[in-house]
Amino acid sequence: MKDQHALESTIRRIDGRGYKAYRDLVGPWAFPDFTLDVDHAQSDPFAAPSRVSVRIDPVHAGFGAEAFHTRTRAIGTACLLARSFSEAAVTALRRTGSGRSGEIRMESPGQLVLDQTAVEVDDTGRVEARFTVGLPGRGRSIAGDEAIQLLLTDVPRVIRTTLLAAAYESAIIHEHADANEDAAALRHGLEQAGLVAFIADGAVLPRMSGVDDRPLADGPVVSFQSPESLRVEIETPNRGLVAGTGVPNGVTLIVGGGFHGKSTVLRAIQDGVYNHRPGDGRERVVSRGDCAKIRAEDGRSVAGVNISSFIDGLPFERDTKSFSTAFASGSTSQAAAIVEALEAGAGTLLVDEDTSATNFMIRDRRMQELVPAEGEPITPFVDLVRSLYVDRGVSTVLVIGGSGDYLDAADAVIRMADYQPHDVTGDAREITARLPTGRQSEAEGAAFMAPAPRRLVPGTIDPQRGKRARSVRVPDNRTLLFGEHTIDLTAIEQIVNRAQIRAIGEALILISASAGGTGEAESSIPDLLDTVDAALSSQGLDCLGERRTGDLAEFRRIDLASTLNRLRTLRVD
Repeated sequence: MKDQHALESTIRRIDGRGYKAYRDLVGPWAFPDFTLDVDHAQSDPFAAPSRVSVRIDPVHAGFGAEAFHTRTRAIGTACLLARSFSEAAVTALRRTGSGRSGEIRMESPGQLVLDQTAVEVDDTGRVEARFTVGLPGRGRSIAGDEAIQLLLTDVPRVIRTTLLAAAYESAIIHEHADANEDAAALRHGLEQAGLVAFIADGAVLPRMSGVDDRPLADGPVVSFQSPESLRVEIETPNRGLVAGTGVPNGVTLIVGGGFHGKSTVLRAIQDGVYNHRPGDGRERVVSRGDCAKIRAEDGRSVAGVNISSFIDGLPFERDTKSFSTAFASGSTSQAAAIVEALEAGAGTLLVDEDTSATNFMIRDRRMQELVPAEGEPITPFVDLVRSLYVDRGVSTVLVIGGSGDYLDAADAVIRMADYQPHDVTGDAREITARLPTGRQSEAEGAAFMAPAPRRLVPGTIDPQRGKRARSVRVPDNRTLLFGEHTIDLTAIEQIVNRAQIRAIGEALILISASAGGTGEAESSIPDLLDTVDAALSSQGLDCLGERRTGDLAEFRRIDLASTLNRLRTLRVD
């Protein structure tokens, strides 16, 4: 293997030549404490930057076993390193030359702790990191001096100050590994405790803004404190017993006045399907991994979804047992979202009235009198929410402030007042007994029927774009460009990281290949999701895509299914 001196000599030899001569740098280069590998050299300074990786053996990495001896601890450590590298790369940026010259970039996990490919720490303490660099150019010629500065000074400095144990106080490494291991233990304890979610005492739930996921720092910040009646304790390996509010299985309502924290609590629960970094405020807020946030989404496409439990008897005898539309209404989109989530394995639905279709959620007594049931095709969610739990075992956590009719269906009612929770379940039951609404259920005692899994029509998932057989691009954190198609992910609120979107796009290609060519549908959507799960379980994230890249992160099958369901070319049998 050539060393760093040979790398400098090679750069000096190609200095001033056409930019494509950077291909001579492809391959491994040995430094005293790591191996730098130029996996792919860009052919133009304005093209996608060059892919680079670094491998550090356990001796030089220097991490003790406490940083990696379990998988959850290793992921906590790896995310610390990736976050630090990403931040240091921004500081090291030198814009000298054309296009992306001088850029160093790594995908950051942000506030999350995810299994990802930017940095991996294996069970021996070996570190591998993947990132990109913009090889310097003057116009379309190689800028040799700048390339030497980038590859032999700037990149090694970022590596040594972020990827080696010596760069950190040991307490920092312990803290990140401990926090991730404890969060995993809390989530594991939910099922045994009969809980949907857990919010630890002292948690800080509000965020900086709708586009900044860091904890709120300006102004008064109220930490979460559990009411005694809902307080539970769960054992963790590092912090011992952790106390907080247990959100129980069943139907839970979160009520209260406007701006008192109802939606903030629900968002913490929906984001609790992932672990969070120390200092985030939600590092001990966890929810079951099968929680699905449900909302209305006017204008989305729907492909062959059986929404008849919610909507039936449409004008012109339109079929709702296999409902398809290119432009769904609020109510049909929300009904489809629930059925699609259950098809993908959701065990808990998270619903906020602010992002729901009113006519899907409720019809009060007066409206029932004005518009008789035979003239209304929608069975409101309020009439099926209990059946979902009793007959299907599917819990619901619902933010509601405008309809007391849901009190009749609730197992637990939490009132948020001044950003603090209060258990008002007893008060709610007294009110429902004292003030009956007179409303009649429109479900007529029928149970929610589980629709049969849909089967994918092969050939309807096409990743080709022009001459490229497969094209996956992520222009922002709410859009996936898949082949020739744009998939809007705005309504899939639990996809929160660009690397997740990239991985989901690659997983769609795997689904397309597994479904086969044109012809009759054979594979059901749940079966295809199982195929992706099995590949990830046995091979890891590197089973996705044609190359080993650092821009992939773990995702849930529910979110993969949600993305698939928004592909407008999707066809099912």
